[in-house]
Amino acid sequence: MGQGRRKDFGEFTAKLEKHIEKLPDYAQRAQEKLQRYIPPSEQGSRPVTPAPPKPSRPRPQMPPMPAMPKISQQLTSMAAGQIPVVADAKAKWARWNEPAAKLERRKRRTSRALTFWILLTILCGLFAVVAGTGLLKAGQTDVLQAIAGGAFTIVFGTFGVRSGLRLRTLNRTVLPAAPAAPPPLPPARSVAREPMERLVESEASLAELLRQLSQPTSLGTMPVSEIAVADARTTAAEAAQALRGLAGRIQAIERGRDAAPERERGALDAAIKQLREQLDDGLDGYGGLVAAAGHTVAASSDGMTSSKESLSDATDKLAGLAMAMRELS
Repeated sequence: MGQGRRKDFGEFTAKLEKHIEKLPDYAQRAQEKLQRYIPPSEQGSRPVTPAPPKPSRPRPQMPPMPAMPKISQQLTSMAAGQIPVVADAKAKWARWNEPAAKLERRKRRTSRALTFWILLTILCGLFAVVAGTGLLKAGQTDVLQAIAGGAFTIVFGTFGVRSGLRLRTLNRTVLPAAPAAPPPLPPARSVAREPMERLVESEASLAELLRQLSQPTSLGTMPVSEIAVADARTTAAEAAQALRGLAGRIQAIERGRDAAPERERGALDAAIKQLREQLDDGLDGYGGLVAAAGHTVAASSDGMTSSKESLSDATDKLAGLAMAMRELS
């Protein structure tokens, strides 16, 4: 039941983020439609000059119309980040599901249970002693009450011991290192957004292929050597980092272009186009490594060596390409 709720919440968040990313486009369309019905003299940010009042019925002065580009900029800034309410909810949900937070909640629950069982054990033990010594009924011992109190003391004491052992185990639990969070994608309006989405998909495919290459085949042999798989994984990580650095450089130039004068934007657009071509070349090289890994997995059951050699060749090519991209970024 909890997994279904998490899935629903994740789908709702994903749909909401898609609509937020499209807010600048919605604002641009609304602005274009609104400008059709606004006279050219009233489209600026200057206050509208009221018409001369009629003698019988004076016309009230209309307030100045707000500039539409400001609204578009606000929506763009909202889409570039996130709605504060959604961001806070996502942050709280992420903190709630962290392994450290889950472990801490288990410790608190176990500690409370241990305290509860200890108190019940003490109370039942005192009741058994009082009933057995006759202090409860003016010197008359009650064997049945003493036996019942002793039995409950043993039962609750057993629960207390189990809770104590569980708390001891939880205190000795060492959490694994948390995986690094995936880097955020560029804004929807950036030319680097689509290449970075392709990179994320390629990384997931390559990770699965390299995992299969790390496992022995049905014949009991390894498809490729562990060194080749490790080299491919390391080279892919370095190439992905270089590609993201190049995408970051594109975003920085885009921000500078938006703030630059109109006469300077042509040169910046040309630089962005050149860097986008280099980014596409890097993604093609990364895709070549993914394809080589796929051919190696497909040929591993037949014992073919040509695909295994192609994996090493693709790794070497991607390593050289990553070195060139690091110099650019």
